[in-house]
Amino acid sequence: MELLYASCIGVLVSCGVFLILRARTFPVVLGLTMFSYAVNLFLFSAGRLSLNKAAVLGYSSEYADPLPQALVLTAIVIGFAMTAFVVILAIRGRADLGTDHVDGYEVEVPVKKIIKKRKVKP
Repeated sequence: MELLYASCIGVLVSCGVFLILRARTFPVVLGLTMFSYAVNLFLFSAGRLSLNKAAVLGYSSEYADPLPQALVLTAIVIGFAMTAFVVILAIRGRADLGTDHVDGYEVEVPVKKIIKKRKVKP
C-alpha cells in the first residue's frame, strides 16, 4: 500500500512540475493545483498510514495522529485561495497583455508578412 501511495505522490509531483514549466497560464494553474494535491498527500502520510484506528483520543488504545489531518485541512483551504488568486492574475494578465503566454511575449508572424500573403491593403 505504501508503494502505491508513494508512486501516486510521485506521479502528481512530476505531472505538476511538467505543467508548471509550460508556456501558457492555464497549464501553470493546473500544475500548481496538482503539486498542492501531492503536498497534501505527503502531509497526510506523515501521520503514518493506519487502518481501523480512531481519529481522536477516545476509548480505544490506538489512535491516528490528528495533527496531519489538521495540516491537510488547512492546506486545502490555503490551496483553494491560492488557486483562485492565480486564476484572477491569469485573467488580468490576459486582459492587459492580450495573450495568455507566461512571459507576456508570444512568437508571432509580423503583420506585414500576413498582409503581403493575403494581398490585403493596410
